[in-house]
Amino acid sequence: MERESSSKGKGTVCVTGGTGFFGSWLIFKLLEHGYYVHTTIRASSDHLRDVSFLTNQPGASERLRIFNADLDKPDSFDAAIEGCIGVFHVAHPIDLEGKESEEEKTKKAINGTLGILQACLKAKTVKRVIYTSSASTAMPDDNAGIDIVDESTWTNTASLRGKNSFGVVYAITKTLTEKTCLEFGEKHGLDIVTVLPTWIHGPFISPNVPGSVRASMVMIFGHEDRFNASSIPFVHTDDAARAHIFLFEYPDARGRYICSALQIAINDLYAFLSARYPQYQIPSSVSSLDTRKKNPTFSSKKLSETGFKYIYGLEEMYDDAIRCCIEKGHL
Repeated sequence: MERESSSKGKGTVCVTGGTGFFGSWLIFKLLEHGYYVHTTIRASSDHLRDVSFLTNQPGASERLRIFNADLDKPDSFDAAIEGCIGVFHVAHPIDLEGKESEEEKTKKAINGTLGILQACLKAKTVKRVIYTSSASTAMPDDNAGIDIVDESTWTNTASLRGKNSFGVVYAITKTLTEKTCLEFGEKHGLDIVTVLPTWIHGPFISPNVPGSVRASMVMIFGHEDRFNASSIPFVHTDDAARAHIFLFEYPDARGRYICSALQIAINDLYAFLSARYPQYQIPSSVSSLDTRKKNPTFSSKKLSETGFKYIYGLEEMYDDAIRCCIEKGHL
């Protein structure tokens, strides 16, 4: 494969998990920023699935290449990463049917990630890896007494085991994988930066409603029984992608960065949605939820101090998500 040259725009980067909600949007933004993009999609028996939502993006016909790779096969990422100046590791094991245990999911995520990082070392061209982690890796224990969460906070995976709450296995897997990433970087001298987005909400180019968007839209869809938190932190899809690209290009980026534009109480979100979207039947029972238990606030101070600025607010997040849902026939 041809090595990168100055004639190739900003150079070539790899995005793992290119058919997912955030991975596909990140590809769209990287193409917009002038990068050549390699992306990986999961090789499977239905590998002939329609990926036109990727290949139809502006610039894709000239600057996007799609590779088959799977976290189950760590060596399968070598070809996609060869010659790249950067890697955005977004892929994460998906087990919608709940067939795999926490241990199996964690092993797959960590081994796949280690394979990707080893491929970065072998390529000898990768200048920085951006790992898409999650704010769920920075959740303090209930009795910790922490009101403001920053990058020094790590989720205590031992205290989560055995709990049946939504997202527990995801939080454990993401936490252990992020730690593996950072430890690998320190040991091998590989520049790795991790981004911890809160609920990514807003527009999407993937054909189905992404889980993060669907969870943020439960009031619009009329599912009032899905809430177990007193407040929700959000970041717009585009701001999350811009933050990833900004941190890839920012010379002094180091370690972890929480990416959260705002946080809103459930009752305030109910009032906002009821007033802005009267055409939808927002469940009135949402307004009476018990919000005495306060969630800690995620601080995006470290990211803001780099000079990065959020552009979008709650209005754009919901307007854009609703528009996409309507356009794709989901609402």
